[in-house]
Amino acid sequence: MASLGRRAGSYICSELCGTTLNQRRYSTSRVDWKQLRPMILKRIKNRTKEYPIKSMIPVAEEVVRAREIVNEGVSRLLKVVPVQSCKFCHEVHIGTTGHQMKTCYGFKRMIKDRPHEWEPGNLNDILVPVQAFHQKNMFEHEIKHDQRFDFTRVPAVLELCHHAGADIPDEILYRSGQMSTTLKTNNQQSAPILPDELRYIGQKTLDAWENLRLGATKLLLVYPSKVCKHCSEVHIGQSGHKARMCGVFKFEGWKGMHKWNKAGVDDLVPQNIVWHRRPHDPPVLVDGGRDYYGHAPAVVELCMQVGAIVPPKYHCMMKTHGLAPPVG
Repeated sequence: MASLGRRAGSYICSELCGTTLNQRRYSTSRVDWKQLRPMILKRIKNRTKEYPIKSMIPVAEEVVRAREIVNEGVSRLLKVVPVQSCKFCHEVHIGTTGHQMKTCYGFKRMIKDRPHEWEPGNLNDILVPVQAFHQKNMFEHEIKHDQRFDFTRVPAVLELCHHAGADIPDEILYRSGQMSTTLKTNNQQSAPILPDELRYIGQKTLDAWENLRLGATKLLLVYPSKVCKHCSEVHIGQSGHKARMCGVFKFEGWKGMHKWNKAGVDDLVPQNIVWHRRPHDPPVLVDGGRDYYGHAPAVVELCMQVGAIVPPKYHCMMKTHGLAPPVG
């Protein structure tokens, strides 16, 4: 057994040494870059013919349809279900009155453990808008800082679908953000919506939300997307843009340059987690029960309150069978 081990060790050493010698020999050899340059440029030019991938086009088109269903469904539900938004931070609560937990951190995150100051919310509080620069294809040149106003900003998930080959109408692609009509009252619909119809709208919206995130996840496995390490900026393409727009103050030494990482589905389609009130919780969530309450994505919580069936994967987050907070 020992001799067998020595033979294996000598074989590995000889292979490694041989590989090192070959690498050294190739590295010292002269490379004629004038001959390689046309081949490299031709290969770069031909790779555009491989995109978009035909098998991913139906996935991209399904994502566009699902996004429209989600926007329409949430807009209709917001006319019935009240939503509260904090004036000084991004906290959102779905209910008639906001919770009493002291989790406000203010505009610049300079304070903490302060109560929220609530006001009526809107669509952008539920579906957080994420925009990116729009390019004709994924192999265009990098966007320089002085070119940042030459490109239109569109929803990032639609830009991903555009690169994947989806045929997106201009009225959807270039829509100026999402509808942000503030809901001052909850009786703005012309006619009351019946409970069965509300339940149908909620279930349809929730199913479209799941299809939207699932489709975006599939597209991100094929098409590159970047997100800044220090802010929420997203870029769809091989490499991030060069526009100096990073707004994190402690990184001013970088002159606003983004630090790009690979983006995930939560960067393009944020879930916006909110507090979830269970049947055995008090009518108004208080600060003392913070460790007992559950959470849920805002779209899921909104649809659940009109009778939609929540997928089991959210039950753990929502603490469906968790204990109630102690009284007193």
